[in-house]
Amino acid sequence: MLRSLGTVRALGLQDVEDALEVCGRDPVTNVFVAARILESGLAGTRGPLFSYDGGGERALCWCSANVVPVEATSSRALGALAAKVVRRRAWASSVFGPADQVLDLWGRLARHWGEPREIRENQYLMTMSTSPVALGRPVDPAVRVARRDELDLVVPAAAAMFTEEIGYPPYQGSGLAYRQGVATLVERGHCLVRVEDGQVVFKADLGSVALGVAQVQGVWVHPAWRGRGIAAPAMAAVVEHTLRHVAPTVTLYVNDFNAPAVATYRRVGFVQTGTFATVLL
Repeated sequence: MLRSLGTVRALGLQDVEDALEVCGRDPVTNVFVAARILESGLAGTRGPLFSYDGGGERALCWCSANVVPVEATSSRALGALAAKVVRRRAWASSVFGPADQVLDLWGRLARHWGEPREIRENQYLMTMSTSPVALGRPVDPAVRVARRDELDLVVPAAAAMFTEEIGYPPYQGSGLAYRQGVATLVERGHCLVRVEDGQVVFKADLGSVALGVAQVQGVWVHPAWRGRGIAAPAMAAVVEHTLRHVAPTVTLYVNDFNAPAVATYRRVGFVQTGTFATVLL
């Protein structure tokens, strides 16, 4: 049985500023949780974010469908957070974040949650803050922000990307909740697409935006358009738009075994700034 070490408590409305301060120690690494804090406002007394305080260390853990540690650098903090996660949830879809924190945390959760579907131990956290145009990279002028009336085109592309990346569809039965999630990105202007003949051939989302950082996710090229060299200029267009209109730093993380994607991001100008890991459950 896991025992809690130190003080762990759920955070609420009054803790937003302090929680963002913890995330702000490394805004690139922690942008996912920072964005969720801003979106939710930590409403409710038993929200999905809790903190560890002990021995002069302050760490956080987002505990919802995804479990994400934040600044949990000690064994003591990770042990306390793991104990809280086990008490709070019987299951999650993934554990992800900085590789050292995730793999340690998962080692403590595994006995309670059983065998994972997959552990991706080496994902490159990549970042850039310089305009692709300034770097002399080609930028695809056909990539633009998706329109609200294009939702019926974007949802199938988003679902196809999810299925390819994770290995199963993003929903079973009614897809209303998934569609609403995609619609939210479109309404915020955080979904960028290239559309040809009424079909999305490229898509990328700004899935998390906070603390001056935008995290790109959901990058997808239609299978019929792969191998034509559109990915790098399209991604350059995403970065150019994001730097101009959304945030001064752009980041993403990518599986080390996805060589074509890694090469594409490097061609655009991304450099590795950290290492993530994801446990798929």
